[in-house]
Amino acid sequence: MHGESAAPAIGLGWKHRFDAIGTGCLHFVSGPKPYLMLIGFGLTLALWHFSVDVWRLPRFKEMPGFTEVVHEWASAHPAFGISLFTADYYRDIWVSCRRVAISFFVASSLGIPLGLMLGWSRKFRGYVFAVFELLRPIPVIAWVPLAILMFTGQESPVIFLVSMASLFATALNTKLGVESVDESCVRAAQCLGASRHQVLWHVIIPGALPYLFTGLQIGVGVAWFSLVVGEMVSGQFGLGYRINAAYTTVAYPTMAISMITLGLVGYVSSALIRMLGNALMRWRTSELAL
Repeated sequence: MHGESAAPAIGLGWKHRFDAIGTGCLHFVSGPKPYLMLIGFGLTLALWHFSVDVWRLPRFKEMPGFTEVVHEWASAHPAFGISLFTADYYRDIWVSCRRVAISFFVASSLGIPLGLMLGWSRKFRGYVFAVFELLRPIPVIAWVPLAILMFTGQESPVIFLVSMASLFATALNTKLGVESVDESCVRAAQCLGASRHQVLWHVIIPGALPYLFTGLQIGVGVAWFSLVVGEMVSGQFGLGYRINAAYTTVAYPTMAISMITLGLVGYVSSALIRMLGNALMRWRTSELAL
């Protein structure tokens, strides 16, 4: 009888997991009120158009106009060499996405365990936290000379810089998530005979998930703007490299296209992490309810 009742429960748990992920995908595509998002984008683009092309405000006289950027972006023969119809545009996107993916994986693989240990072990925190807080305020651009000295080639310095910047955000939010878990939950699990490892796996980590995924969202955002610094200094291709090259060659429409593209790709990456986090936390809530 016990085995017969366990099988439907397991199947029901998987059903809740897939339902949660499906709901998250639907929310990502549609959103609760998509018209508000469209209005926000429309107002922003209208402000850009009027400030540059209509009102011609002095502060924006050197900026490319909205219509100029759109025309260049959609041109089959762009004046500055980059558009939706050129292979270099998609190569830059691919190179930047690959660098961010590698760096984000490295930062998460190191930052999540580091944050768990900082929040869970007082002894480990005593050894490491002072050093962690000493290094955390150092901006990524200050690491550029050391990255060039320590690593050879063009990829390794960029990966190091982006990983360093993302690691601190991920680790700190994971630490805060561990510290946010109610102490009474830990004591209740210990009273029921749970070992230290079981408390960490079944109480601490699920309780820290909201902070952990917030840290991952912040971490991927930090990775994108750190990537620009790394590619400006050491990269040969990529959106950050393209922004710097366009500025130095006075190709301002290309600079705007690369900036907007970087924002769009960063928005999608953060939304995917948010969707995954919401699905996992919704599944966890369903499992606890069952």
